Amino acid sequence: MVDHHEPAMPSPGRLTTGGRVGQVDATVVPRFAGPATFARLPRLDEVAEADVAVVGVPFDAGVSYRPGARFGPAHVRESSRLLRPYNPAADIEPFARQQVVDAGDLAVNPFDIGAAIGQVEDGARSLLDRCPRLVTIGGDHTIALPLLRAMAGRHGPVAVVHFDAHLDTWDTYFGAAYTHGTPFRRASEEGLLDRTGCLHVGTRGPLYSRGDLADDRELGFQVVPSTEVDAMGVAGIVEQVRARVEGRPVYVSVDIDVLDPAFAPGTGTPEAGGLTSRELLAVLRAFADLDLVGADVVEVAPAYDHAEITGIAAAHVLYELVSAMAPQPTGEGR
Repeated sequence: MVDHHEPAMPSPGRLTTGGRVGQVDATVVPRFAGPATFARLPRLDEVAEADVAVVGVPFDAGVSYRPGARFGPAHVRESSRLLRPYNPAADIEPFARQQVVDAGDLAVNPFDIGAAIGQVEDGARSLLDRCPRLVTIGGDHTIALPLLRAMAGRHGPVAVVHFDAHLDTWDTYFGAAYTHGTPFRRASEEGLLDRTGCLHVGTRGPLYSRGDLADDRELGFQVVPSTEVDAMGVAGIVEQVRARVEGRPVYVSVDIDVLDPAFAPGTGTPEAGGLTSRELLAVLRAFADLDLVGADVVEVAPAYDHAEITGIAAAHVLYELVSAMAPQPTGEGR
C-alpha cells in the first residue's frame, strides 16, 4: 500500500500551489472525466510527501441490518467530483495549504472480521508512517476500532467526537464482539480513548434498555442527542464539544446516519429525526482550531442512495474535515 519510490508524474491538468499538487483543473478536464480519486486529487504515489491521506476501506461484514457499505468508498469518490479548491465558508484553500492525496483502498478480508480488523490496523499504521493524518471512507463502523488502535499507537488515548444516530457502545450481537455496533465499547475497554474527552452527537431512536445509556457513560461518553439540537443550535453543539475535547488529540467519526434520512437515505440503519446536512457541516467547520489527528466517514450504502444524495453529503463532510485540518496562515483568523 505504502511505497517510498520516486513519485509518478502527476496527471496532466493538475493545479499546483506552493509546490503542492492539487486537483485536476476543471477548466482543462471536465468534472465527469479525469481521475476517479477523491475530489480528483493526486494519488499517494504521485507526490513525494503528504499531509493528509484519504483512504477507503470497502468492508461491511460487520453490519446488523442492510449491507452494501463496502461500495461506499467508490460511491463517495464519484460524488466528490464537484468539490472545488476554495472553501468560502471556512475561508481556506484546503488543498493549497496542505498536501492532500488519495491513498486508494485497503484490501481487507470480506469473510473474516478478525482478519479484516487486523488488516485495517496494519494498513492505517503503514500509512501513518508516511502521512500524519488519515481521513477514511468506509465501509461500516466496525473499521473505527482498528483505526483508533492505529491512532492511539501514535498519539496515545484520543478524544472521540462521534456523530451517529446510534451509540455503537453495545457489547455483542449474536455473541459477536466485533460489529458495527460495538467499536467504541471495544476501544474504551482497550484504553484507546481518553474517557474524559469523548461524546456522541446526534443520537436518537429507541434503545434496547435504559441501561444502554448508563453503560455508555461508564465507557466515557457524554451524549448530545438529536432531540436537543433544535434548542441548542449549532453554536450550542460546538460549545459542548469544545468543552469536552479541547487540549486533547481529537478523532472524529461520522456515521452518515447521523443525518436525517431526508438528507442521507443511502445507509444501513436509518433513523428518523436526524441532523440536516447544513447543521452537520457547520459543526465540523468549527473544528478548525482543534487538534484533529484523524477522521472517518462511514456507512454510506449506495444501493439505497437515489441521485447520490448520501454520497454528496458524505463528500462534503469529508471536505469540511480536510478543511478543518488545514493549517491557518499566521496572523489570520476565520
